[in-house]
Amino acid sequence: MADTRREWQHKLSTTIVRENQAIYVEDLCVTGLGRTRLAKSVYDAGWASFTGMLEYKAARYGRTFARVDRWFPSTRKCSACGRISEKMTLNVRSWDCPCGSHHDRDVNAAINVLAAGQADNSNDRGAHVRPASVPAARREAVTHPDAARSTRSVEGISVL
Repeated sequence: MADTRREWQHKLSTTIVRENQAIYVEDLCVTGLGRTRLAKSVYDAGWASFTGMLEYKAARYGRTFARVDRWFPSTRKCSACGRISEKMTLNVRSWDCPCGSHHDRDVNAAINVLAAGQADNSNDRGAHVRPASVPAARREAVTHPDAARSTRSVEGISVL
């Protein structure tokens, strides 16, 4: 059974990486979840090995991969207005924000993880994880004469 699950994870992770330019996942505390009633589901899913596969395959195919901090309130944060609601039990599957938005818990979390992943530009050690810069096409590489001059000044001293 473990071999079948691992094969399934390899196929699914390859499909996800090939079909997407960027993959953002929530860095779940698998050990902490293992102490809840979801323990069997979390361990059976092999979340840590699955995200590891996504990460190395994203690097292989030149895709962006990032983990969103496990303490980020992805399910409680309103994706419309940014308000963070009170903690919810796991049986709450949808909720209403005072701004008037109605949220499905999982869809809202996915929207928030995507936004947080796109906003984050460093990994857990502070290293830069954005893709390397690519030279612009010749027709896009236009230099304007005034672009190099700064108009900002600090206490009357021009910054050039």
